[in-house]
Amino acid sequence: MSELPPRVLFGAAYYHEYQPYDRLKTDLDLMERAGFSVIRVGESVWSTWEPENGRFDLDWLRPVLDGAHERGIGVVLGTPTYAVPPWLARLYPEIAGERRTGERIPWGARQEVDFTHPAFLFHAERVTRAILARYADHPSLLGFQVDNEPGNELFHNHGVFQRFVDHLRTTYGDVETLNREWGLVYWSHRLSTWADLWTPDGNAQPQYDLAWRRFQAEQTTRFIGWQADIVREYARPEHFVTTCIAYDRPALDDQALAAGLDITAGNAYYTMQDGLALPDRGTGGQAWTTNGTWALYESADRMFSSRQEPFLVTETDAQAIGHSWNNRPAYDGQWRQTAWALVSRGARMIEYWHWHTLHFGTETYWGGVLPHNGRPGRVYQEIARIGQELETAGDLVAGLTPDADVTMVHSSASKWALAFQPPLAGPDGGPDQRSYQGLFDPFYRGAFDAGLQVRILHADRLADTGAREAAERHPVLVVPGMYSADDTTLDWLCDYAAAGGHLVLGPRTGYGDPCARARTDVMPGRLAEAAGAWYDEFSNLAEDVPVRPAADSPLTLPTGAAATRWVDGLQADGAQVLAGYDHPHFGRWPAITTHPHGDGRVTYVGTVPDPVLARALFRWAVPEREGAWRFAQESVTCTGATAPDGRRVRFVHNWSWDEVPIRLPAAARDALDGTDHRAGEELRLRPWDVRVLRER
Repeated sequence: MSELPPRVLFGAAYYHEYQPYDRLKTDLDLMERAGFSVIRVGESVWSTWEPENGRFDLDWLRPVLDGAHERGIGVVLGTPTYAVPPWLARLYPEIAGERRTGERIPWGARQEVDFTHPAFLFHAERVTRAILARYADHPSLLGFQVDNEPGNELFHNHGVFQRFVDHLRTTYGDVETLNREWGLVYWSHRLSTWADLWTPDGNAQPQYDLAWRRFQAEQTTRFIGWQADIVREYARPEHFVTTCIAYDRPALDDQALAAGLDITAGNAYYTMQDGLALPDRGTGGQAWTTNGTWALYESADRMFSSRQEPFLVTETDAQAIGHSWNNRPAYDGQWRQTAWALVSRGARMIEYWHWHTLHFGTETYWGGVLPHNGRPGRVYQEIARIGQELETAGDLVAGLTPDADVTMVHSSASKWALAFQPPLAGPDGGPDQRSYQGLFDPFYRGAFDAGLQVRILHADRLADTGAREAAERHPVLVVPGMYSADDTTLDWLCDYAAAGGHLVLGPRTGYGDPCARARTDVMPGRLAEAAGAWYDEFSNLAEDVPVRPAADSPLTLPTGAAATRWVDGLQADGAQVLAGYDHPHFGRWPAITTHPHGDGRVTYVGTVPDPVLARALFRWAVPEREGAWRFAQESVTCTGATAPDGRRVRFVHNWSWDEVPIRLPAAARDALDGTDHRAGEELRLRPWDVRVLRER
């Protein structure tokens, strides 16, 4: 793939076919005035491309592409395979996906078909090739998006299950090996033949479920890779091929999926208004939309992590995003803030969902850049300002590599394993199937609240880098919730610390093996000796427990530091105790320990830290350096990044209603208005403001 244009792409998804009247020229003229350089088209309307079986209508898109090209607006063309037409569902009812064996998903939404079925694949390939043959050479095209938000279902269809059995046969060789590896002696589940394997509907065996989840993610990766290969037969060398990743999908391994694409592209949906305020007001939990400024940054860092390189934002909030009862469009300034936040973490494209607010359909109240009346208003004016600023900044901010003070390890296998056997309880006392995120996210937030920047790495790629090189590149490595891990990865973590890195472990790390079987080791498995601490019991917490610093501890804890949700019964075995619980029972155990190991150290956090405790932990782990771009005001964040040519850029945000003064630690030039600022100069940030500064 050749280089993308030398500026951040900026635009929206555009569906002229959804407009209630012809306004193509008006729309494109408004886009041009707003500084749009890209639109996404075509991915949602298979029944428009192919109204009847074998009858194609392909000409309707040409005026859109021609008009975009005339105005210098590039196009990402989508394949329409995620939303099948009614005639296909009627002619081939057997392609319906099944969430339970034999129970078809009713047609009427989207992504309700088994995309592995030969009948679906035949028609998907046919419509894809028809569209590509017509438009792949159009001069407006920048690239292609195959399908959309893949991995939405775990398919229980007969063919999928039979391929799963074949996959197990290839992986394990014989049923006795499978019996042993999965522990099927339990509850009389031993297989005598492959035909004995039960369907997953009522499965209660965690080893089965983890294998099933891995297999489902592989089906998604294979399907997207299959489409990408078809597109590459038609694409020109300068075109990119990607898909739009929704990171919360159940049948998704984002790293494996992105490996077969040219660039990562994903969604960044977030709660607006007070959901972006700092200090954080705790506006709700996390799901397919994020809540909290820290979680917006985490979503960007997840996108960077998929290929460890800059990415495209295919969809993000234009107005209120969600259903008709959730209308919270951004405050003035917040669109600028979030756009620049995403760019600061490596976004090469900001594309809004979507251009015009729909007049019908499920997403009638998912607001676009234009409201229902189609006239440019407050949203358009602010988004147009972003377009102008991105054009001014130019190549300085295109393809940034974000800074990282802390590196966190993400494990898809552990996320799946802990969804099946959740260690954490929800507010109602029932299982929290987002337990992995419940362990991972508080550490990310703690680093963010401490003014640090985070890089996310995938667990199965750790051993690709030598331990000493990793210790130099990632001086603080945080590993919470890595429940499913092989011996090689755990040994690598020990080697990393011995080579000089600071390894920070959290609950459930090292507890299970690659099949999610509980290890027979002293816990944390293969890490206890390096940690100088171990445990053999653990407990859920019904209420938060205050945490206090130990005597002579270098860890300073403000009032309000607390343990939440979980306690490992740590026993210090050579480790220094940094903090303990203020509780008549749990007070017997350390909450946090640290221990030298080789040239580095291992710190064990035996609980899920609340924001106060997590922030204090990271301020200890990464002390502030003289001249660092950290500011005392709680509403101010600063992120740094490096341009491809080595130029350094800083993004300073004020996430509040108050005007805030800051003092610059170094000389810088404002990349948007050209003003030069001296080191030590006071800079005033307006409410909901952001400054883009090039270090001098």
